[in-house]
Parts: sequence; C-alpha cells; structure tokens
Amino acid sequence: MQEERYIATADLGSSKIALSVAKITGDKIEVLYYKESASDGIRYSTVFNPKRASEPLKSAIREAEKELGIEITQMVIGLPRYSVRQESNSASMHRSDPDSCVLQEEIDSLKNMALDSYPLNDEAKEEIYGAVAQSFCSDDTFQGREEDIVGSPSDLLEGNFKVFIGSKKAVSNLDILMNDADVAIAQRCFLPTVTANAVLTSQEKDNGVALIEMGAGVTSVTICQNGILRYYGAIPFGGRNITNDIKYECGFHEHLAENLKLGFGACLPEKLQNMSEKIIQVNDDESASYPELPVKYLSEIITSRAREIIEAILYMIQESGYADRLRNGVVLTGGCANLTNLSNLIKEMSGYNVRIGYPKTKTITFEGCPDICETSAASTVGMLLAARDNEFLNCMDEYEEEPVLTVGTIFGGGEEDDDDNRNKPEKKAKKQKAPKPEKPKKAHKAFTWGKSINSGLTKLGDLFDGMDNNE
Repeated sequence: MQEERYIATADLGSSKIALSVAKITGDKIEVLYYKESASDGIRYSTVFNPKRASEPLKSAIREAEKELGIEITQMVIGLPRYSVRQESNSASMHRSDPDSCVLQEEIDSLKNMALDSYPLNDEAKEEIYGAVAQSFCSDDTFQGREEDIVGSPSDLLEGNFKVFIGSKKAVSNLDILMNDADVAIAQRCFLPTVTANAVLTSQEKDNGVALIEMGAGVTSVTICQNGILRYYGAIPFGGRNITNDIKYECGFHEHLAENLKLGFGACLPEKLQNMSEKIIQVNDDESASYPELPVKYLSEIITSRAREIIEAILYMIQESGYADRLRNGVVLTGGCANLTNLSNLIKEMSGYNVRIGYPKTKTITFEGCPDICETSAASTVGMLLAARDNEFLNCMDEYEEEPVLTVGTIFGGGEEDDDDNRNKPEKKAKKQKAPKPEKPKKAHKAFTWGKSINSGLTKLGDLFDGMDNNE
C-alpha cells in the first residue's frame, strides 16, 4: 500500500491568496481544500509589506486547519512572476570514462555548474530563481534534448541553459512573511514552469505555444517549443488595472467596479449585438456619478485597457524570436482568462488560434472543491503537481515525540528547477497524531453588487448572442 502524504500550497497573488490542501497517494492527488481570499501587502505578485501580507495568510491557514482538523506545518509557495530577467549560460565537462553512458546525475551536475558559474550583476540584490536546459552537445549529438543525451556514451558533455534572475529582497520578504505566519517553506516554485506543466499539453509544448497568464497585477507570457521553456516575460498590468479604469472613469468604488467587470464586463463592444443598447441601473448612495451605465460604454473601457495589455504581450512574443514557430497558437489562463471576448480580441489582434487554458485534472480528484478546475487555480495545480513529484515532501508530518522540524528548501519541482538549500523557520510538530482530514463541504460563493444594482438582466452567458469565447 502506497504511503499517503499531505501537501499545502499558497498562491500569493496581487488580489487573492489561493490556499489548497491535498492528499498525495502515489501519482494521485486528492484535493481536500481550496479557497481564495483577498490578499494584502502584495503588489505585482511580490510581497512588499510582509506584516500586512501575513494577516490574511494566517487567517486563511487557520480557516483551513479548522475545517480539516489538521495543523499545517509547511507550505509550497511560488516565487514572484514580475521583474524576472533571463540570461544564457553554458557549462561543459570531460567525462573520465568516455565509453560509459551519460547518467542523469551528470546532467544535473552540469546544470549546477551553469548556475554556480553565472556572474550576477549584484549578488546582494539578485538571486537565481531557476534554470531551464535548452540543449546539450556530446561527441555525436549537436543541440540535442536531455533525453537524447542520457544513456549515450560520450567524452565531452556540454549544456546550454536559460537562467532566470529575480530580486533577492522579494525572496527575503517571502521568508519574513512565512516566518510571521509561523509556517515553514517546504518548496519554492518558479511559477512559469509549473503553470505551463499544469495547463499545456505535451503536443502544444512540442509544436510551439505561447501561454498568456493574466492575473490581477501581472500578465505574463511563457513560450514553449520542442518541449522546452524557451522564453518568459511579464508586465505589471492585469485585471486590477481594468477594474481601476472602471472605478476612475465612472466614479465608483473599487468593490462595485470589480463586480461590474465580473458580471457585465466584455471586450469588443461592436460584437455585443442586441446588448449594445442595454443599460445597467446602478443604485449606490456613495457613488452617483453614473446611476445608469450603458453596457457598451463599460465594454469600451475594458477593451481599451485589454488592447494595451495584449499589445505589450504580442511585442514580447515578437522579441522572443518564436513568433513564427507557435504552431499551436496561444493558450490563455489566469484569473482574467474568462473575461467575455478576451480570447476573441487576442485572436483578432494576433491571428493566432486561442484557447482557454484550464488546469489538467487527469490525476486529480476534487470532490467538494470545484474551483480547483478554474483558470485562476492554474498556478495552484502546477505547485501540487511539482510537490507530488518530490516524494520526501509532507506538509503535515506526524510524530510520536516533539522534535524540532528544520526543512531545507527544495527549489522548483521538475527537471527545470534548481535545488536551493535555504534554511527554513523552525516549527514544533504536534505530539498528538492529527486526525485524517475530512472532505470539505462545497462552498457557496457570495456575490455583492455594491449596495444595490437593479438591472433586470439575465445571466452573462445569455447576454452575448452566439459569441464563442474559446475560439
């Protein structure tokens, strides 16, 4: 019988904290808990105020512990997605026994050599977030993939890598945040790789695809080709900027503007058909600037900002050098991916085929946690998949005595991530054995429209006649 492990993850976003708890049995993942709550102290996916950020995280952890009857001692978290630059580096070695076959351990050693030898501009301010192997060379193979090299004899072994570099202070703030929340960091994940693994198919990654992840504060693009991550870039704009545009243009408060975007927001006002003349009646004592808001005007506000974001992303795709190699087009994921007509707008502006990227759940069961299947949970599913592959990771260890648990950070979660031996905060485990977590009850979402919005409109899916958001 395979041993059961428990994994807890926290996706720390600019507008939300997505906390999940899952049971791992072999290759199977059973999601026991998933809930999103408002975040604080986080900007552009980076913690800038750890003390402010720790309060909603501690509250989310306590809520999960109370519902499941467990104690979370460690968590898997993601590194910031913005302000990450990529550089190239290579490493080579002469093997002592050229007649023996290349081992995976030698490939890993070559990767570590490339990381250790890369000269950071300022070691006090920069840190390597991860590295991705691009190609390998041996006696008989030029620019081959890892699977082409492992198992073949060679005298010379050389590897070329993409090195991703970010802010050291951002990582330090994550440590402060988790220390204040009294939870150890079990694993740090470089989110572009784990999110791509959670959303993209093997065929897409092999043929060439651009994964656009649009969150609240950051929109990023990850390009894969020949099964390898080739390029990553991000801009500090996302769904929150669209909300702010509605807020300032119409004079609404942020909560009302966000609900209007979620309930009635759409791109491409010229394609609203019979909805173009509909009016939203807004009754709000605090903001009476627009008591009547035309749906078409709301769509014009949203489309203007969405075009600006997409233009910046398309520019990065062009600069990557892979614009003409994306045979599988674009996959759109993240919290804003389901904004009506956003995928159609990307297709109109780029010419690529576009699909909405939902997390792959073939090896995941999630009874009572349907939100884990939404685009906003893509990074969470990616971290769960990465943690599953680390057989030594267990975020809810049970002990007979009371030892002090010190955990070394395991970076990443796949062949593309780097092992990084950072110290973890110390935490005492419970002496009493924790009861087996119960499956949570299905949560009911509350939806608030300012103080009152009387529109007489039907569901959003019925408003836009014949529009296909997944072309």
